[in-house]
Amino acid sequence: MTNNTWFCKDIEEVLEKVKSNSEQGLSQYEVKHRQQIYSNSIETGKGNSPLMILLAQFTDTMVLVLLGATVVSGIIGAMADAITIMAIVVLNAILGFIQEYKAERSLEEIKKLTSPYAQVLREGKRLKVATADLVPGDIIILETGDRVPADLRLIESFSLEAEESLLTGESLPVEKRAVNILAANAALAEQTNMAFMGTSISRGRAKAVVVATGMDTVMGQIANMMKNTERTMTPLQSRLDQLGKILIIICLAVCAVVTILGIYRGEAVLVMLMAGISLAVAAIPEGLPAIVTVVLALGVQRMAKRSAIIRKLPAVETLGCTTIICSDKTGTITQNKMTVRRMATVNMEIDIEGDDYNPQGRFLHAQREIKPLEEPACKLILEISFNCNNSLIEKAHGVYKIQGDPTEGALLVMAEKAGINKAYRRLREIPFDSQRKLMSIVVERNGEQWVLVKGALDVLIRSCNTLLVKEGIVDLEAREKEKFFTLQEQWAHEALRVLGFAFRKLHPGDELTLNDAELESQLTLLGICGIIDPPRPGVEKSVADCWQAGITPVMITGDHPATAYAIAASVGIANNPQVTTGIEIDQMSDHELYKTAVNQRVFARVSPEHKNRIVKVLKKKQHVVAMTGDGVNDAPALKTADIGIAMGISGTEVSREASSMVLADDNFSTIVQAVYEGRAIYDNIRKFIRYLLGCNIGEVLVMLLASLIGMPLPLLPIQILWVNLVTDGLPAMALGVEPPEPGIMKRSPRPRSEGIFARNLGWTVLGRGIFIAFTTLLAFILGMIYARLYGLDQLLVARSMALTALVMAQLFYVFECRSEVYSPFELGFGKNKYLLLAVLVSILMHLSALYLPFLQTIFKTLALDWQQWVIIIVLSGSRFIMKYILYTCKRILNIHSNYAKINA
Repeated sequence: MTNNTWFCKDIEEVLEKVKSNSEQGLSQYEVKHRQQIYSNSIETGKGNSPLMILLAQFTDTMVLVLLGATVVSGIIGAMADAITIMAIVVLNAILGFIQEYKAERSLEEIKKLTSPYAQVLREGKRLKVATADLVPGDIIILETGDRVPADLRLIESFSLEAEESLLTGESLPVEKRAVNILAANAALAEQTNMAFMGTSISRGRAKAVVVATGMDTVMGQIANMMKNTERTMTPLQSRLDQLGKILIIICLAVCAVVTILGIYRGEAVLVMLMAGISLAVAAIPEGLPAIVTVVLALGVQRMAKRSAIIRKLPAVETLGCTTIICSDKTGTITQNKMTVRRMATVNMEIDIEGDDYNPQGRFLHAQREIKPLEEPACKLILEISFNCNNSLIEKAHGVYKIQGDPTEGALLVMAEKAGINKAYRRLREIPFDSQRKLMSIVVERNGEQWVLVKGALDVLIRSCNTLLVKEGIVDLEAREKEKFFTLQEQWAHEALRVLGFAFRKLHPGDELTLNDAELESQLTLLGICGIIDPPRPGVEKSVADCWQAGITPVMITGDHPATAYAIAASVGIANNPQVTTGIEIDQMSDHELYKTAVNQRVFARVSPEHKNRIVKVLKKKQHVVAMTGDGVNDAPALKTADIGIAMGISGTEVSREASSMVLADDNFSTIVQAVYEGRAIYDNIRKFIRYLLGCNIGEVLVMLLASLIGMPLPLLPIQILWVNLVTDGLPAMALGVEPPEPGIMKRSPRPRSEGIFARNLGWTVLGRGIFIAFTTLLAFILGMIYARLYGLDQLLVARSMALTALVMAQLFYVFECRSEVYSPFELGFGKNKYLLLAVLVSILMHLSALYLPFLQTIFKTLALDWQQWVIIIVLSGSRFIMKYILYTCKRILNIHSNYAKINA
């Protein structure tokens, strides 16, 4: 039964609409009839089978290219290459399968949130039935600890509170009242006469009628949104896919040209076919997916040390181009630990220091430390905080935790900070009631009976007729009342929740003869406390880092607008007091919503649909969106976002399964650190792409230019494969662990549409490829001349020199690839020891091919003398040498300039 306005109808109208009776419930006949129409199960849709998920891993363009390279390598006998490439493909497929299979489970997790059984009235009898058998019109009995089995409209409620954080993001239980009739535009968090499937009853009891089941519930709508969420390729995935397609075309074209020209010139057909195939294998950077995977995996390890757990490898890179971070408030920007920050009596205001639940902290008045127990009113406020309290502080493994209500826990911590740790004997308790908004106890204090009361100031103050001041107890005047109300308003703008404190001395026997209302009358007002869920340490700096990095932080919360703005302003997210609510979002066009998101940046009282819509609107405007969330309500938006970030401590399993990344510490600052890592990783991916493609273009151009100008083959097929083995693997892998460059968080995020060859990378790669090709060909020509002068085998000498020049040019080039901004001399050589080791290993491998007789036979090489080495080093290292000369000149000029400034 679908009707989203049950909360704005009175109880009789609701019962009439669902054709039910609150005392008798439905008949068994009617239940069976309705079960033919309605279902109370969450449909997850038909997901992909594990086999289909596995097969899908082999449809990527780059993977298809590698599979082709595997076949070709096998045909030409390069079995080592074939096995290596196949291992890379299988590894990538396994990783991709694991990630996607886990993602498919997120919908299944929603099913676990439904209660298996419910207490229901049918034909006047109270029965325990399976939740799946419920239908609209069933009368449900709810008690403390129950999980709500369907969407319900309350009929009767008794001190009812529900824990709805997984749906609304509210950090505290929500008070529910059946008699409330709400406006038609009430937000989900404000529907106080409703109870929703999957939430739990934290206090009280109620009778309610089922108004929606299964996919018609709020939970069902969330599942439906998740089921219909489209998966999009990450920027890295799309760039690599694009690169794979380009490589196929280029490789096939060039290899065909080289083969045809060689045959046309009279070379043996088999030799040219082998040369063309070898060139194709060399031209395809088969190490690219493996290096990408390894670099991302190393990034995952580094992020895990920073409390960011990556569930999907491409998310590491996508973080680097994030332009907007949409964050929840409670527990991410704030600590999710209520803390008393202020206390005030009529005579003084006190600031209270300390973080989380550690009972250590100073009390400051006018920035000077005071002893609050020496002030009568302060002492009594602290005693009430400690005694009128049902929470406990526990310490486990050095961490303080609260057992019980978070607000009472905060008061308990404040009292212990002042040194109060002994409770009075409790004689009587009047529990907190959502209608009274007060809690009172009667205790024995110094041989007398006292009533200690805490609660909402506006309610408590009506029961007070006196006030405790330094001189003693005086009448409570309007002036003092106004002072406390003014303070309450000021503190509310700072996201402080205000509680009032009062007491009354009783005559002997009053604790037994007076009723509750009489005990809570003729009170003496003491003062107030301001309680807040404070921002996490470091969040303000992280937000500043976001702005500096060109990232816009946006707060999206189910909390109250005033609280949302106060926290957002305190950490630097917002400077405009305008907060947009879910009701206002419904009235906005997509363009208006986009403008609001990037300019005002604070949303409150939002529903799951609103969160999902905000993410979609931002993505439509080409933003790369990271979205945080901890509840079931966040799961659709987490799945829609480019980077879904779930909470590791407070998050539900549903949100974690829908996410790309999990914050082990639930901290906003961790996201910013992950963005830093993401940017560094993408830079490193560009570095080894720059290196691999520059080298491969050089190899292809050597063969192509030689064919075009009618030269003999400068490299044999086996030599092409050797270069591929020596220079492609280890140096490229070492570039993947290059430390981040300076100023990485001071530049704007790259656009989503930026190609992998953006910022002149394509021209740089082509230019270096041409340089490597000309260096190799020139070494080949000089080798021919050298051999003729000394009467040696011309082709053997020339090919050995060309092969060595090609290898050395690529190894010099790898140092240039460490940065697109700084020279290798500015960066220094000691920061990446893995690169030095990789280059050393590559050189040793090539020397073995030149100087070991059995390898000389295999690779058709000979030992080079020192004169040949001088020619090769000068040719292949000419750019490197020029960069060093320029760097040295620059340093000399800087030293001279600084010296001149000192003398001036």
